[in-house]
Amino acid sequence: MKMKIKVCQGVGGIILVTMVTGLMLVYSSSSGERSTSSSPSRRAEAPVPARKSPERLPTSTLEGYTGVMDFKPLSMHCRTCALVTSSGQLTRSMRGEEIDRSECVIRMNDAPSAGYQQDVGRRTSLRVVAHSSLQRVLRRRQELLLNGSQDTVFIFWGPSSSMRRDGRGHIYNNLRLLKQLQPKLKVYIISRIKMLKFDELFKKETGIDRKSSNSWLSTGWFTMAIALELCDRINVYGMVPPDFCRSPSHPTVPYHYYEPSGPDECSMYLLHERSRRGSHHRFITEKGVFSNWARTLNIHFYQPDWKPAAAVSRANSSYTSVPAGS
Repeated sequence: MKMKIKVCQGVGGIILVTMVTGLMLVYSSSSGERSTSSSPSRRAEAPVPARKSPERLPTSTLEGYTGVMDFKPLSMHCRTCALVTSSGQLTRSMRGEEIDRSECVIRMNDAPSAGYQQDVGRRTSLRVVAHSSLQRVLRRRQELLLNGSQDTVFIFWGPSSSMRRDGRGHIYNNLRLLKQLQPKLKVYIISRIKMLKFDELFKKETGIDRKSSNSWLSTGWFTMAIALELCDRINVYGMVPPDFCRSPSHPTVPYHYYEPSGPDECSMYLLHERSRRGSHHRFITEKGVFSNWARTLNIHFYQPDWKPAAAVSRANSSYTSVPAGS
């Protein structure tokens, strides 16, 4: 499988050991410190009901997501999920309180909430992380791995070569070290067979073979597919419709809300979508699949607010949960 791996096995491993060792020292001094500030009031109307913490549906066992130490499957279920993208569409959106009212809040990679709570909320129930983002997550360890992280589930994905358990999977080895030093962290990986199922799902929905087209699935693809297994209702924040960037009048926003001087979102999407050399994400193609799923599944899009077009037929559009695998 041709995928880019940005973590160096030698020096990167040494850096990770240093980071994680320092993480323990920070944890001992910061445990018990929780933010008590409340968010100012936002818009009165929200797409999800207020959370009811005392009552919760029984958890569901999700095969294909295994603990890095005990290899047990993930057990989790949410009635309402806020899937928060990293898009600049969320800047000045004032959606934070609305997002936090969801039973579960899902984030991706190293996207922060601290400093952006008014727009993206402050809670995190699940964080889906690419193998290439591990170092960035560790660099933000105070926020992402310590403050409030005891209730956060982390799911890491990556190519089988970096996730193998025979001592030669350097990402897996680093995650085991992280778990050993912080045993309360809930760290899971996506199994090799499950990863292949995600590839099959992409081909079924698009007719495109990921490998032969030099495509590699985005963290957004994995996160949406996981959310479909985990959540009864998914409210997606910050995802544009598939034809958004093809309009000459689309607004310009940064690719990431936390990198205001970074690349333009649509420029990034179009560059990857049109590229035929090297390995690239197919962001717009993926959004077309998500839009198609939303016609029949309980998926809703906010910021911008949009609904999928009514009657674009797609023969292989019926989503069923990705088969498990160990």
